[in-house]
Amino acid sequence: MNKKHLHHVWRQLRVIKPWYFLVIAVMFALISVYSLRQNNLTMVRLREKVYQADEQNGDVETALRNLRTYVYAHMNTNLASGDNAIYPPLQLKFSYERALEAAKATGTDANAQIYTDAQADCERRFPQGLSGSGRIPCIQEYVASRGVQAAPFLPPASLYQFDFVSPDWSPDVAGFSLLATGIFAALFVISWISDRWLRAELDL
Repeated sequence: MNKKHLHHVWRQLRVIKPWYFLVIAVMFALISVYSLRQNNLTMVRLREKVYQADEQNGDVETALRNLRTYVYAHMNTNLASGDNAIYPPLQLKFSYERALEAAKATGTDANAQIYTDAQADCERRFPQGLSGSGRIPCIQEYVASRGVQAAPFLPPASLYQFDFVSPDWSPDVAGFSLLATGIFAALFVISWISDRWLRAELDL
């Protein structure tokens, strides 16, 4: 390829400055950061509605369904937070305790006392609030360690524990803006390298 042709190519490419792509990439990056945060905040609000329905003995199923649908369709909405988060991260402790009370009513006096002791011990170890979500496995462990005769009456914890995993990428504002950020960042690198190479070849 002769220098005359290279010079023609360079003159065509120089109309679009590499920095244009960089500016657009930064703009989309800011949009993606904001959108990812909004996704997470919406998940938190929907999760709080689940906790409220659980505590108030409301429509837990609808609240759970709304949360699950949103998490499955939006990135950056995983329920767990932090390295020390309790797993599964979503635990319906109030619903579980209501089921536990029902189990106490149908069990033997010995079982009822074990359940009562388990609740008291685990309420002390896991107080009210989000940290109290560790109460379900605590009760399970307490009752199981006190004798196998209590285990059959224990409500299955799996019915009150949930973990919804968000996708790595989702077709929403956050996902498309993140994709656009990558595309324009790549265009910046390609155009910048091409410009430098052509300048070197043309001794400019």
